[in-house]
Amino acid sequence: MMDRRVIWSKLAQDDRKRIFSYWNNRNKSNLYSRKLNRLFKEAIRLIIAYPNIGRSTDIENIRVKIVSDYLIIYEIKEFEIVILTIWDSHRNPDILHQIMGKNESSTTKND
Repeated sequence: MMDRRVIWSKLAQDDRKRIFSYWNNRNKSNLYSRKLNRLFKEAIRLIIAYPNIGRSTDIENIRVKIVSDYLIIYEIKEFEIVILTIWDSHRNPDILHQIMGKNESSTTKND
């Protein structure tokens, strides 16, 4: 089976930048951000290899992969995996439900 390509939504790109910025500022170092980035990349490699690895949701083709204190929320398409958001599990889940109710159409290819 051919690997699906990864598409990052604008929201997911912004989430990742915000997460790294937060930890860089909090720790006065980028070491933890680099560790998280490695964990995110490894999780996405697993998602590409095994798209159904994440927990299913109430929304068809949307799954959740837990990485540390974060949730990678992604959509499985025929030829793509769309990373919709990276959610801090400490945040209010009602906000996540509102976000997931919106149609996030701005995506970019992950080269």
